[in-house]
Amino acid sequence: MENGTYFYFMLFENLGCTKYAFFTLGFIFYCAVIFLNVLIILVIFLDKTLHQPMYILMSCLSINSLYGTAGFFPRLLTDLLYDAHKISFEACLIQSFVIYSYAAFELTMLMLMAFDRFVAISKPLHYNNIITKRFLTFLIVIACLYPITFVGIGALLTARLTICGNKLLKVYCHNYEIVKLSCTNITINNIYGLIFMIITMFIPLGFIFYTYVRIILICQRNTREFRNKAYKTCIPHMVILLNYSIAIFCDMTLSRFMNGELPIALTVVLSLEFIVIPPFVNPIVYGLNFPDIRKQIRRVIKASK
Repeated sequence: MENGTYFYFMLFENLGCTKYAFFTLGFIFYCAVIFLNVLIILVIFLDKTLHQPMYILMSCLSINSLYGTAGFFPRLLTDLLYDAHKISFEACLIQSFVIYSYAAFELTMLMLMAFDRFVAISKPLHYNNIITKRFLTFLIVIACLYPITFVGIGALLTARLTICGNKLLKVYCHNYEIVKLSCTNITINNIYGLIFMIITMFIPLGFIFYTYVRIILICQRNTREFRNKAYKTCIPHMVILLNYSIAIFCDMTLSRFMNGELPIALTVVLSLEFIVIPPFVNPIVYGLNFPDIRKQIRRVIKASK
């Protein structure tokens, strides 16, 4: 098959009338994701008292959620509604790029959040001098360029392949699934895939783990009041990190190490967790655990009535 033709999403076949139920649920869920994340962004943007590094990073996480789900849900809903479940090679690469740059950026943002909390807890008197607006902007720009660069290289390596198959056992374009359809040597892609996982997943996770261990050790040496205050701001981040780590681990394991060993329905659910659950859970966790955000959300809702 020459590059430029079409892939077919095989998992949409034989859904029958249930596709309308899936479409309805997917559409409602996507609307909820948009509403919750836009609400968090608006609340932080409109309230100047929330123009602090921790809240700015939260808004970046919500922006990333909107970006990632925009690369997934519109296409998914279209495939559920219509009978033509095909996508061009170029469009497939673009969707894969969007979804995996979203995934990588999520980890770099969680890494920045961990660093922000570490500085706030370990050097509270110097926090404002260290995490300045200029420095924070620099970190966010690097956090964006970092995943875009490495995901982009992966997409270019895939684009050079000659593809001989056209059936994808996914409901979205997965870069490694495309690579497995190649009839040319994919050694370079496999090597780069491992390097990509180390750079975009294991290094950020290692830094985050080290940072939170340091935070816990610092808290243990301080008063109960200090510990309670520190844990109150760290626990939401740790919950989101744990949720996302499990989700991304499921996708990585399923795509590289488990080929058809699990029921299809379970495989689909586990492979979608990283793109579906975090964008919905993150704004809820922040909204429930940060009083300043809760207060502003109530104000926005009252003002809209």
